[in-house]
Formats: sequence, C-alpha cells, structure tokens
Amino acid sequence: MLDYFGKEVPKLGFGLMRLPHKGLMTDVEQVKKMVDLFLEAGFTYFDTAFVYPGSENAIRKALVERYPRERYKLCTKINAFLLAPTEKAAKNQFYTSLDRTGAGYFDYYLLHALMENNYMKYDKFHLWDFVKEQKEKGIIRHFGFSYHAGPDLLDQILTEHPEVDFIQLQINYADWENRSVTSRANYEVARKHGKSITVMEPVKGGALADPPEEVKKLFKDYHPDMSYASWAIRFVASLDGIITVLSGMSNIEQMKDNISYMKDFVPLNEEEQKIIQQAQRIMGNSSTVPCTACHYCMEGCPKQISIPDVFAAMNKQLGNGQMDEAKQAYEECISSGGRASDCISCKQCERACPQHLPITDHLKEAVRMFEEK
Repeated sequence: MLDYFGKEVPKLGFGLMRLPHKGLMTDVEQVKKMVDLFLEAGFTYFDTAFVYPGSENAIRKALVERYPRERYKLCTKINAFLLAPTEKAAKNQFYTSLDRTGAGYFDYYLLHALMENNYMKYDKFHLWDFVKEQKEKGIIRHFGFSYHAGPDLLDQILTEHPEVDFIQLQINYADWENRSVTSRANYEVARKHGKSITVMEPVKGGALADPPEEVKKLFKDYHPDMSYASWAIRFVASLDGIITVLSGMSNIEQMKDNISYMKDFVPLNEEEQKIIQQAQRIMGNSSTVPCTACHYCMEGCPKQISIPDVFAAMNKQLGNGQMDEAKQAYEECISSGGRASDCISCKQCERACPQHLPITDHLKEAVRMFEEK
C-alpha cells in the first residue's frame, strides 16, 4: 500500500463526476463493475462531491455497501456558493454527504472550487474552522481545497491557511502555461508551501484523449499502442508531490485503458518528456526554450557557458515541472563550464543561433531560476 504523503509512485484516482448513465439515471451496475476492476488492480482513491448529481448515492451502492471500509479512500467536497445560501445550508452539505455515502468518515475532504469570486465566502461561513473541527473528531482524516484561480491568490490562501493537508489543482500538459489555468505556476506555489497535490482534469475534460493531429502523430510514432490519454495522465503522474491523478472515467473501456499503464506506473523518460514539450509547443502553451542543441552558440563564447545544457536544465522545470531534476542538471552543466550569471551579453551566441533565440534573455531567466535565492 502506498503512503500518499510520501514519495512513492502516485496512483490513479477514480473521479466520479462523469459516471455512466442509463437515460437520466446513473448506471449503477456498470459503476459496480468499474469499481471492482479499479480495486482489483490495487487502486483505492475515489473522488466525488456534494454537487455531483447522483454521484454520492451511486458510490454508496457500488462501493461502500460492497467493500470493507479499509479497502478504499473516499474524498468529497463542500461547496459554499452552489446550493448554499446560508452558513447552515453549507455545513449541512457535510452531513448530507455522510448520509448519502454511508462511509462513516471521509479520508479526504475539500472546500470546493475556490477562486476570486467566492473564496471569501468560505471565511464568511466559517468553513475552515468547521472542517478542522470535523478532523479533530476523526470524521475527516485529511482536508484541503480544490482551486480554480491564479498563483497569487493561491499563495495568499496557503499563507493564511498553512494547516491544510493537501490541495487539488487542474494540471495537464496543454494547460501548463495556459494564462487562465496557470497549471505550472499553481503547481510551483503548492510545492513551495510543501503541499501534496491531487490532480483534476489531467485529460482536460477528455480533450487530450483526442489531441490535434500533429500531436497524435508525435505520440503514435513513439508509442503506437499507447492511448493519447495515457500521455496526459503519465505527464501529471510523473510530477513530484502528487498524491493521486483523478480520471473522470465514464465507462469500462476507459477504466481498462487507465489501468493498463497505471497499474505498473513508469514515469516519463527523457525522450518522452521532450515529446510532451513538442506537443505543448504545437498547442501553443509552452514557455520552454526551443533550443535544438546544435551547439553553434558555444563556438567563441568568452565564458564557455554550455548554453544548450543550461536550456535543457531549464526545460525540465518549464516543460515538465521537474524542479529538483532541473537544479541537478544545471549543477552538472556548470561543473565543466561557465555559469549563466557569467554571461557578459556580448551576443556572439545570438548571431550564431540558427533559431534566432534571445539567448542572453534566456540566460538571465536561468539565473533567476537556479542562482537567485
């Protein structure tokens, strides 16, 4: 059994927002089969919410009433701005969720979907104190919040509430540099505060199961038998500090596909990381340095800076969130050459670069990333 707050390989989580339906009703019999497959494969994390129609009732029938409580981890959420006109109505969601699920307690519990236009309501309704009280009673084991805004507000909330155990963020390779989602920036703020993360929307609501044709070709040329969704989920699961990656599975086929590559999870290798970076560039959401490592820039560099290696180190963080690996790679590349801060802006490198990169600007960014405290 994995320690969710350790550094073990992260596991797949069953997101219960998009359960299969028969007409207008949840197809509980199919959900039962999906639950069985999920648990048999060794996975344990189930994620629902008070506002997911039919979800909490369905998981009671498909999971809670059919398996011992110690076999699974259940997460649900309290929402202060939907169906909650008063503080009492908001808090009653917690008790309703206990009744609907029959779970007895929640392993993980979230203040739901904090953003600029609603986060103050969680203070107004005293919900931070409320969930802490439930944790003290043992009805909640770990609590946090899910989040849909930018890094500045996230930093503020985590500074004001250092007691949270974890947070839930929208992270996927397509939104890594999306200005409205800010996956990378939010991820880095969470890690700065030492918070572990559960990930929502790793496949961007299913969009990354059917990416643009250029991206499909990249993936198929390297892994002909792997699904497009597998690239998206493995990208997120390869990040540090991830508790679990939630996939909103809607049928047995999706469940089987996810299990096929997550049961014996293997993080993205170096070549796969570069392919993801190419996909990010194609989709227009990348801050990676598009260096081809031709090394023309190094001929005549007065400070003997290994520019392509500096950029490769930067891209580990900019493209794949590998902050520790990026720092290690930078230390290795400066062990036999100049530091990024040694650059004197002579721009000999820029005159030689066939990609016409603003190399001196990127080196200044490397200084901020690796050398400044």
